[in-house]
Amino acid sequence: MTETQDGAELCFPQLFNTSCRKLTPPWFEVMLIHTLLYSISLLTVALNLIVIISVSHFRQLHTPTNILLLSLAVSDFLVGLVLMPAEIFRNTSCWFLGDLVCTLFKYAIVIIPASSIGDMVLISVDRYVAICDPLHYTTKVTVNRVKLCVCLCWLYSVSYSFLFVKDDLTQPGRYNSCYGECVIVVDFVLGALDLVLCFIVPVILIIALYLRIFAVAVSQARAMRSHITAVTLQLSVTPKAKKSELKAARTLGVLVVVFLMCFCPYYSVSLAGDSLVNAPSASYVLFVFYCNSCLNPVIYALFYPWFRKSVKLIVNLQILQPGSCETTMR
Repeated sequence: MTETQDGAELCFPQLFNTSCRKLTPPWFEVMLIHTLLYSISLLTVALNLIVIISVSHFRQLHTPTNILLLSLAVSDFLVGLVLMPAEIFRNTSCWFLGDLVCTLFKYAIVIIPASSIGDMVLISVDRYVAICDPLHYTTKVTVNRVKLCVCLCWLYSVSYSFLFVKDDLTQPGRYNSCYGECVIVVDFVLGALDLVLCFIVPVILIIALYLRIFAVAVSQARAMRSHITAVTLQLSVTPKAKKSELKAARTLGVLVVVFLMCFCPYYSVSLAGDSLVNAPSASYVLFVFYCNSCLNPVIYALFYPWFRKSVKLIVNLQILQPGSCETTMR
């Protein structure tokens, strides 16, 4: 009887000596947590899919800034579709998907956040050029150049992430202590490298760019409010950014601030010396980081009229009508 009961608590009862034990939290607690987390995952997928469809379908939205938002939405969509469900599954039940799928999950868990970080840096650079050098913005920042930068960003993320899974590809499941778990281990050297390349350098760059943007925006606002003659304004050699560009900078500034608020806690765990991404503290802050993917479309809905209009067109299926891609969105 004891062996049967013990066997019932194992992930793989047939592997009595090497199987992991099942977690047995209260049923109500499991249902409540699963319902909440999977709802966030589903909402993340739905909202970012709307962004992807909107920017891809409506021709007027094919601008350099929106191409960057499209790339960010693809990353956020994959977070909701792949990373969130897999992370919930990994932490609340036995891992029945095998070592190969576990390795692919480890690969994705580095690629997707790395691409999001790269997109945030590109967005900051885009706003910096638009505000600080508006005269040459249209010539320096073109749709084709932005598309090339986005492709290079994803290519870099894929190549960079290979460093973290090369050992697992040669020997899948090497860090698992028993059958039925998917352990993610980052050694000290790679952890330090990731901390520098994906946290310290991008955060410093983003903050420096937005401090410069803020300084220029404030100086331009003061100039517009100052009591100088119209002739002096016309003869000014310093080109002023458009009001729409300043508004876009504020909106994307909110996007970046929210991103950093969700992003910093996860790497704070790394700074504290937690190299295992399986500790409870790491799991919680990792999901906070993932929740940023759900917040980004909410920010678009609050600040971008085109997003609200595109939601109506998509929900009403008006995008299926001929010529809908030419709809005026602004």
